[in-house]
Amino acid sequence: MKLPQAIAPDLRHNWTLLEIETIYTSPLPDLIFRAQQAHRAHHPANQVQGCMLLSIKTGGCPEDCAYCPQSAHYKTNVEREALLSVDDALIAARQAKAQGATRFCMGAAWRDVPTGEPFERVLQMVRGVRELGLEACCTLGMLTREQAQALADAGLTAYNHNLDTSQEFYGEIISTRTYDERLQTLQHVRNSGVTVCCGGIIGMGESRRERYGLLRELSSLNPHPESVPVNMLVRVAGTPLANQDSEDPLELVRMIATARILMPASFVRLSAGRLSLSDEAQALCFLAGANSVFLGDKLLTTPNPEADQDQRLLDKLGMRLAAV
Repeated sequence: MKLPQAIAPDLRHNWTLLEIETIYTSPLPDLIFRAQQAHRAHHPANQVQGCMLLSIKTGGCPEDCAYCPQSAHYKTNVEREALLSVDDALIAARQAKAQGATRFCMGAAWRDVPTGEPFERVLQMVRGVRELGLEACCTLGMLTREQAQALADAGLTAYNHNLDTSQEFYGEIISTRTYDERLQTLQHVRNSGVTVCCGGIIGMGESRRERYGLLRELSSLNPHPESVPVNMLVRVAGTPLANQDSEDPLELVRMIATARILMPASFVRLSAGRLSLSDEAQALCFLAGANSVFLGDKLLTTPNPEADQDQRLLDKLGMRLAAV
């Protein structure tokens, strides 16, 4: 079967499952070559954005996401921690900037964003991060229209709310929030003028077809998410997916390359699971179109490569972090 024709200047929002399958399963050299073409048409070829993700409220989440060590439904080694102070969050933001990050992300283990003082504190954090000259991103759970607008008014750059997987597989992973509720939060974010960060996870037991379904959902959003994090499952003891078989890194490469082709103007973020990847596998992810990484030794509560390890890899590849 022939690959669909090269990307037209206008971004598409009507990719079919068959087209996505054809792209995803094409010979890897062809897939990466096409992804490189799409990448270079929209982004600097050898530059990646550094992001830092801080857990500002940890553990005790009422959701039952099968991959998440912060769920109150599972017994894991994650200790509950109250919402950080504004000062502590901004200390971390300054450290992130010193390490080369240009985007500072704050995550709270909530199902819904609470009202009152906790939300006001988050708004102060957002204002403070922006005053440091950093992009500010939050992932706080479901938002109301009014909360999304308040975050926008505070200067929030982006809001992360992942779809995680396809609609068909979603019920195997989460029962405490519907897919439509996720889409509704994304619409509130979009309507507020804040950019959308939305991606998913591979390696949770889904089939390739279910990965195509996730890619179709993401690429059908109009406009496309400005940021598309692609995560590989980090298996954590105590969660239902703790004993899930490990995923082939080349599947991650294919997922990133296909996302790059479908959503060429978006940032595709190489996110969780990097500690399980060799330097060579990460290099292939960059070749496939990933142009952002998360810096720091933790992604919320799961481990991540040290900053000097990331810098050594980028140096070996002749790549660099985008300037602050």
